[in-house]
This record gives sequence, structure tokens and C-alpha cells, in this order.
Amino acid sequence: MNSARTQKDALRGSLDLLILKTLSLGPMHGWGISQRIRQISQGVLEVNQGSLYPALQRLEKDGLITSDWATTENNRRARYYEITAAGRRALGEEVESWRRFAAALEAVLASN
Repeated sequence: MNSARTQKDALRGSLDLLILKTLSLGPMHGWGISQRIRQISQGVLEVNQGSLYPALQRLEKDGLITSDWATTENNRRARYYEITAAGRRALGEEVESWRRFAAALEAVLASN
């Protein structure tokens, strides 16, 4: 099994969860979101911009995040994203669902 492909598939399935969790730490622009995920995961998870921005648009359309234009630390205009109350509720549900899934997967892997 190709580990890069497995990692990519797992990342795609959990991208919304990663974005919501990252934004729960505070408002951020898209580049900052991808960098924070990479930093926290110690470089294991890398979110490509071609996946990130459609996910941000989808989450905003679903009312889980909002966005506004602002100026970055480097004096550039960027869209900053922020989690909504509905997004925080969804994050809690998704974290619990992910933990149940991970525990079930671990149980299967640990069986003899």
C-alpha cells in the first residue's frame, strides 16, 4: 500500500475537521491555516491550496465559517476566516465521530 496515497486519502476525508479545529484557535487567512496544520502535525499533514480553498468555500456556504478581507502582518490583503457557533458545534460532533472511528480502527488493528 502506498503510504503517500493513504495519507492523501485520509487528509481529504478529514480536511473539514482540520480546518475547523485550526480556526477554533482564532481567525486566520488560508495560507496561515495550511501552515498551522503543517506546523502542529510536525510536517506530516500538508494541505495543498487546491484542496484548501474549495473546502473553505464549502464550509462558508454551510455556515460553519465566515470570512472578511483584512490586512496581513506583511501588509497584504487577505481573506480571514473565522469559525461560527454552528462551526463549533459541528467541530465537537466531528471530533467525537473521528475518535469513535479511530478507536474502532485501533481495535481491529490490535486484534489477533
